[in-house]
Amino acid sequence: MEFDVIVIGAGASGLMCAATAGYRGKSVLVLEHTKKIGRKILMSGGGRCNFTNLHNSVENFISHNPHFCRSALSRYRVSDFVELVERHGVEYHEKTLGQLFCNESSKEILRLLMTECEWAGVQIQTETTIERLVATDNGYQLVTSSGAMSARSVVIATGGLSIPNGGATPFAYHIAEQFGLKIYPTSAALVPFTLQAELKEHLNPLSGVSHAVTVSCNGMTFKENMLFTHRGLSGPAMLQISSYWRPGDAISVNFFPEEDLLTLLKVQREEKPKADIVTVMASHMSKRMAQILCELFGCSGRMADQSNADLAKVAEAFTCWQVKPSGTEGYRTAEVTIGGIDTDEINQKTMEAKLAPGLYFIGECLDVTGHLGGHNFQWAWASGFAAGQAV
Repeated sequence: MEFDVIVIGAGASGLMCAATAGYRGKSVLVLEHTKKIGRKILMSGGGRCNFTNLHNSVENFISHNPHFCRSALSRYRVSDFVELVERHGVEYHEKTLGQLFCNESSKEILRLLMTECEWAGVQIQTETTIERLVATDNGYQLVTSSGAMSARSVVIATGGLSIPNGGATPFAYHIAEQFGLKIYPTSAALVPFTLQAELKEHLNPLSGVSHAVTVSCNGMTFKENMLFTHRGLSGPAMLQISSYWRPGDAISVNFFPEEDLLTLLKVQREEKPKADIVTVMASHMSKRMAQILCELFGCSGRMADQSNADLAKVAEAFTCWQVKPSGTEGYRTAEVTIGGIDTDEINQKTMEAKLAPGLYFIGECLDVTGHLGGHNFQWAWASGFAAGQAV
């Protein structure tokens, strides 16, 4: 079985690459080790697939080489994928902060990619594992569970380690190591935090409660909702900051991102001197949340009995809560993997490995990690398109 291009991995970047190469007249085979293709696409966005972000830019990505992704993102823009979505009649909407979601189901994005591959003459083969990949004089030979195959170009699009029950494996990293490419340490990103047992027990009554906050860690700040869970802290704000958090770091949480809380408290002391602090706080958040947090921060008593210094302590507690997570939920629930194949080893225009001509790496396996909100999908489309134009 000989092909111009073999793409390993039938996810977002792999399918985009395959279709792009197929439209250029290349014979393309996509190999997928699981039974179903595009499982991560189907799971994304609560089943509605946050397929891109209108505000996508280089600044939305984390990498040891922050400029690496610029070339691919500039050659396949958000507008290009939106045009593709519209061409296939997929109805979509902007949710918040430029995030675009399907109106109906993430199945529509997978169907779009499948249709593009079909039109481009791409073959897709599932339940096929790669046992060996060897460089030859004319490209690469693959020994697979379905027999031997060869191709002039091979594209590795098997992703990172996030969501192993969706089919994630370290295959890309093993291949990179085989051909001498440097790999940065990996960890789970866009992932919920876990808490120490005592704090988790205290906050447990708030499980399921969401509140708008700003969170800060290691010089980065995000303003979105935080969600209390029975395991710890989640929600968009916590998922975002998890990409910048390291074990042992504290995260600063501000429950009043839109207000000068100290000034507000002083006004409330004049207007409601007999009211208890928890009652005042309950007018700005749920009563249960006010009670639990006031207990946690040690805030109690009538407003009239609070000095300016007392109110300043209350304000600091609610606007600068320093919480030290015990860890994260790990790859099991992480949306992406941070770290990966060193981009200095990869041609930024073609995604080809500099040490292995004809071998390409795209998508999540590279040391390029996007913020929450569709940016990682845009990187999948852009890197897949770049490789598809080059193979």
